Amino acid sequence: MTTATNRFPAVLLAIVCIGAGVPRSPAQTQPTAPQLSAPAWNLDGIQFSGLIDGYYNYNANHPAQSDDGNQLRNFDFNSNAFSLSMAKLTVSYDPAPVGFRVDLGFGKAFNTILASEPDFKYLEQAYVSYKPKRAGGLEVDLGEFVTSAGAEVIEAKDNWNYSRSLLFALAIPYYHVGARASMPVTHDFTAGVQLVNGWNNFTDNNSGKTVGLTGAWTRPKFTLNTNYYVGPENNHTNLGYRNLFDGVLLLTPTPKLNAYINYDYGQNRNAIQTASGAYRVSTLSRWQGVALDLRYQATTKIAFSPRWEHFSDPEGFSTGSAQNLREFTLTGEYKIHEGVLSRIEYRRDHSDQDFFQRASGNVPSQSTLEVALIAFFSPKR
Repeated sequence: MTTATNRFPAVLLAIVCIGAGVPRSPAQTQPTAPQLSAPAWNLDGIQFSGLIDGYYNYNANHPAQSDDGNQLRNFDFNSNAFSLSMAKLTVSYDPAPVGFRVDLGFGKAFNTILASEPDFKYLEQAYVSYKPKRAGGLEVDLGEFVTSAGAEVIEAKDNWNYSRSLLFALAIPYYHVGARASMPVTHDFTAGVQLVNGWNNFTDNNSGKTVGLTGAWTRPKFTLNTNYYVGPENNHTNLGYRNLFDGVLLLTPTPKLNAYINYDYGQNRNAIQTASGAYRVSTLSRWQGVALDLRYQATTKIAFSPRWEHFSDPEGFSTGSAQNLREFTLTGEYKIHEGVLSRIEYRRDHSDQDFFQRASGNVPSQSTLEVALIAFFSPKR
């Protein structure tokens, strides 16, 4: 599992970007903020889009270094500094019946996502899609794609808050390499299956494979997404399985008020190498957490999103230290212009251990304030 161990007057950020929102694959059905951009640039069916995302962050702990000063964060790692989170370009073609999608990006977010894959450090996704005309909506993707787990995604503009949750940073993978298929089973239920190398690896770390099962049940006032991944994920051996259950209940009672509940439970049966060179299973590591998020669209331009979550890491598998974490985030959003979005966000993280860095020594909490600007517009043809 990739561990994210990282990352008050504030200065306003000014960073620009290019691009438009690109529709997600049917295999991914996380709740997102409303799409605010115009349709992507279309050239004979090939769509081009992109974005630039930057922020200024103030950390009240004043950690010794700006780089990775905000611990347990994705992808707003840097404290007390102006930072570029990502610059991204997407090229896609809707399957009819064959299509594709490629997401390329730069910045520290991409360096983190692909930290173990230097040969692919600019590649967020790259897959080919096949959607037969008379197959009842079946779609098959082959290549690299972001995980189906979680209530949030890599791009901040599609989330309700600017900073990613503890669950996004610590409980789930970023991406998979392999094959996935999804298909509507009934009018309101879509099922999917995935066969992938594992978690966050182009080259498998053993000879086993991970299986993913996904389900999305959509009704007028709510959507329930469930994901289950299981497979051997220990290095150099197929002994010891990793299991992850992820569930997201999105509530949409009114056009102005939405909410979601995200729950994750994971466990990994660890394996160790003996003196003879053979492997054997050993201890069990577990992690779990819950996040509650609310979005209130006050006007067409202004929205507010409070988030609360709890994360338990009793063996220190995700954070490197046995601890229980809580965080509260309050995000204010202002739509400056079509395709230009600003956010201001206060966040407080708390641990039952002295975990967060401070110049005078570790402390149990971390408070940050940040201002972000995301631009995602495309040239008109």
